[in-house]
Amino acid sequence: MSNDYARVQSIALEAGEIALNHFRTLSTLDVEAKGPLDLVTAADREVEAFICAEFSRAFPDDGVFGEEGSAIPSRSGRTWVIDPIDGTFNFVRGSDGWGISIGLFERGRPVFGVVNTPVRGELFAGGDGMAASLNGTPLPPLRPFNRACAALGVGIHPSVPKDQGLRTIGQVMNDLDVAFRITGSSVISLIDIAKGAVDGYLGRSIPCWDILGMLPALAQLDVNTTIDWEKAGLSGKLDFVCGTPELIELAEVCLRPGTI
Repeated sequence: MSNDYARVQSIALEAGEIALNHFRTLSTLDVEAKGPLDLVTAADREVEAFICAEFSRAFPDDGVFGEEGSAIPSRSGRTWVIDPIDGTFNFVRGSDGWGISIGLFERGRPVFGVVNTPVRGELFAGGDGMAASLNGTPLPPLRPFNRACAALGVGIHPSVPKDQGLRTIGQVMNDLDVAFRITGSSVISLIDIAKGAVDGYLGRSIPCWDILGMLPALAQLDVNTTIDWEKAGLSGKLDFVCGTPELIELAEVCLRPGTI
């Protein structure tokens, strides 16, 4: 398995070079709208096609499930979940807040993941049998939760009606009374947890490919989620909290029936 993990990290780095080539020529990049503030580019499609081709060679019995439509049935029980560029809006605006996310879903849960943020030069990895790492160096334990300076990342998918999105922000500001950060990318928000910049993340209607690359590494840092994967599967949109146990206890009130 360790060889598999190393190969996936190598593929993520190669995919990052493809994305960077597009990023350096943004003025000529074709951009399409899948919905309000929900974009797709030639870079997304090329990166996903590259990763799928590499996985077909490296793991021919494994399945693939990608944001841009890749769907290869699994014969092994393992499925690789791909977001070729999480944070496409950030990407097309020239921000460094985007990443290539690859997560392994097996036995009904995320077990390993890799996230490459090419502009930042950061490669995160971790999962079952592999400590969470940044560029090959183990990440330190997270600092103890401190309510006085708690911070929460918030992600609201563009498909969420505006009134519901505003209600969520209002809950964070008024009911939780914590600082909040909106990065425009779920995977970047999860990276912020790993770096200690925030204590957790509240996601509204988030697809699995946005988060599966980073969740297994976070689990190695004792970061949990409220996601019930047996019920959610890979096809649904997720309302969840991810973070330290103290943060989850504080923030999951935002997910109670009647509040979303």
